Amino acid sequence: MTQVTDHGGGVRSLRVPIPDNPLGHTLVYVVDTDRGPVLIDTGWDDPESWDILAQGLTVCGTSVAEIHGVVVTHHHPDHHGLSGRVREASGAWIAMHAADTAVVRRTREARPEHWFSYMAAKLAAAGAPEEHIAPLRAPRPRTLPGLSPALPDRDIAPGELLELPGRRLRALWTPGHTPGHVCLHLEETHPAELPGRGRLFSGDHLLPEITPHIGLYEDPDDTTVTDPLGDYLDSLERVGRLAPAEVLPAHQHPFCDAAARVRELLTHHEARLTALLALLAEPLTPWRLAERMEWNRPWEQIPYGSRTIAVSEAEAHLRRLVKLGRAEAVPGSDPVTYVAV
Repeated sequence: MTQVTDHGGGVRSLRVPIPDNPLGHTLVYVVDTDRGPVLIDTGWDDPESWDILAQGLTVCGTSVAEIHGVVVTHHHPDHHGLSGRVREASGAWIAMHAADTAVVRRTREARPEHWFSYMAAKLAAAGAPEEHIAPLRAPRPRTLPGLSPALPDRDIAPGELLELPGRRLRALWTPGHTPGHVCLHLEETHPAELPGRGRLFSGDHLLPEITPHIGLYEDPDDTTVTDPLGDYLDSLERVGRLAPAEVLPAHQHPFCDAAARVRELLTHHEARLTALLALLAEPLTPWRLAERMEWNRPWEQIPYGSRTIAVSEAEAHLRRLVKLGRAEAVPGSDPVTYVAV
C-alpha cells in the first residue's frame, strides 16, 4: 500500500520501497508549484517502486504525467533511479549538482569490466584477502542494472534559488556522502509556525537516527586525493548554522532541532577518529583496520558487499587522520599500512 504523508504547505512525501535493503524505503517529496508538482528524489528503479510512486501521486491528486521537474539530492540509485522514467512519462526536467552529474556520466560511459577491475585493484591495495577480490575478476554479463542512470538536464549551483514558480527553494552544496550531494532549503514560514528558518530537505546528509555512509569518492580515472569525511564535517557545520525549523530527510522520518543532530554526528565522528588512532598503535592496512572497527554487527556477520563499503569508510577516516597529521603511511609497505603519529 502506498503511504502518503501531508507535511502541510504544499509538501507531501511518498514511501517508495528499496528492494532487499534494510533502509526499507526512500521518502520522495512532492512539492506543489505554480507549474505543477516537483519531485525531490524519485526512488529505486524497480517495477514495484514505480507502481508505488505512481499510486502515491494519484493519492496526492496528481500523476506522473503532470510532474514539472525532478530535483535530485544525489546520484545514488535509491534517489535518482526512477528519474529517467518520470522524465519519459512527463517531459519533466532533471536537476543535479555537476559533481554528481559527472559520476552519472562516467557510470553510463564506462564498461562494467573497467569498474570491476578498478575495484579489484583498489581492494588489493587496501590489503583485502584474495577470496574477497576473486568474485570481482569473474566473468559478468555485459549489461548490469543501475549502470545507465538518466543524465540530468540542469546543473544545480550552490546557493542557487531554484526555478520553482511560487516557491523559494535554495540549494545548499553538502558534499561528503557523495561529491555533489545537495540539501534544499525551503525558505518559507513553517506551516505549523515552528521556530526556525523554514524546512530543509536533507537527502542522506542529515538523518534522524542513522549515520550516513562516508566512503571515498570513487573515480577510476581520477587520481585526486579527496577528503570526503572532511567535506562532510564541514557541510554538517554549515547545516547546523542554518537552524531550520524542521528537517525532511530521505529516510526514516522528519525531525526538529537540526543543530542538536549535527552536534551528535560531529561528536560521533570525532570519537571514531580517536578510536581509530588507538587501533593504529600498530601498522594496519585499511582492510585490517576495518576488521577491528566497531560496526552494527561483528565483522564475521557483515555480508560481502557491505565489507567493501566498510573498507571504503575506513579509508575515508584514514585520509582524514593523515590530512590532520595524526596518522601516516608506513614507507615501503605493500599493501600500504598506516600508523598513528
